[in-house]
Amino acid sequence: AGLIFNRKSLGGMASTFVLSGIMLFIAHLSFLNPEITPLVPVLKSYWLTIHVSMEAGSYGFLLLGGIIGLLNLLLYVTVTFNQKHNSTIALQIEHLTKLSEMTITGGLIMLAIGTYLGGVWANESWGRYWGWDAKETWALVSIMVYALILHMRFIPKLRGNFAFNVASIFGFASVIMTYFGVNYYLSGLHSYAAGDPVPIPTWVYISVVAVIVISIWASRGKKLLHK
Repeated sequence: AGLIFNRKSLGGMASTFVLSGIMLFIAHLSFLNPEITPLVPVLKSYWLTIHVSMEAGSYGFLLLGGIIGLLNLLLYVTVTFNQKHNSTIALQIEHLTKLSEMTITGGLIMLAIGTYLGGVWANESWGRYWGWDAKETWALVSIMVYALILHMRFIPKLRGNFAFNVASIFGFASVIMTYFGVNYYLSGLHSYAAGDPVPIPTWVYISVVAVIVISIWASRGKKLLHK
């Protein structure tokens, strides 16, 4: 479907191939030998493949939406160097922003379905659908964050391509917290190293500062682009 609807867009085709690769990798996980160590009974369930595939697949979509958002900010930055092609850059940003919105919409739908199916699995395993475990809570936080991002266009002071692209980048922090932070820094049924948290790598701080600098720089390009 991606090749049919995005065949005239290099960005769309690239996104299609990236997402296809992610989904094929996730599908291949079912053929790996899970008996490296004895599995606890709760993990010996077909819900493991279904739930994890939906969640991991949604992360791929949301990551791609953030990457497209970063590319758009870099396009805004280019305006500060050369304003001869402002109309072309504006059209490209508009196109990529729509592509990012569709990608994030797909990711949010998969994340919501995966979280719902996780509740079904939890009911079969522990006799309850929802227990406010750290992973469950942060999955809900991620859903709310991306629901807000997709509805920003209805908020007067937050609408516009620039605000959406910035939000698509920083919104991925909720996914990182759900996937990594809960496992290593919070305790619960989904945590694996809460007693011995790993130090936050230096590159994480560098990346955050770099994104903030790019966002501020891009805001100047946005003003020049819409003069």
